[in-house]
Amino acid sequence: MPVLQVPAFVDQYGQRLQAHTIEAKHSLAEFQRDADRFFDGDIEKLISHYQQNPDAVINAGGESIHTIYLRYQHLDSALKQFNQTAYSGFRQVAFEPLADIRSEAWHNFTHTIMLDSRAMTIGLMLGLLLAMLCELLLVGAGKCCVSVYRGVFKPNATIEG
Repeated sequence: MPVLQVPAFVDQYGQRLQAHTIEAKHSLAEFQRDADRFFDGDIEKLISHYQQNPDAVINAGGESIHTIYLRYQHLDSALKQFNQTAYSGFRQVAFEPLADIRSEAWHNFTHTIMLDSRAMTIGLMLGLLLAMLCELLLVGAGKCCVSVYRGVFKPNATIEG
């Protein structure tokens, strides 16, 4: 992926993360209503109640609710971390992305060029770093050429004649 596409990829990753978080919250909503009604809003007590039920079907339902609840907590935590600062999304995508969200964003990525302040800042920083790297390489190559030239074409200290 060209560097120019990185801000767009991070944006699409964030949109998918937000969509999955909302979906998980909707999946949990009915159970949260039951927890509000019977357990003072504590969904963990509702899950525990289901899991302690001797009926195998209800017990399995408790495991399903627990899985949805854990998924929602994980997604919500990642979304909050993603939205902490203007650049925390870039850090999350680079160093600790959610593998399933990253994979989904990658497989469904649509190439766009973003022109928001974050994208322009990152572009300017990368351009500056690339220019500095090229300058260092050229200066280093120039110094090597000068020393090779001086080694090959040494001026004679004495003139015979």
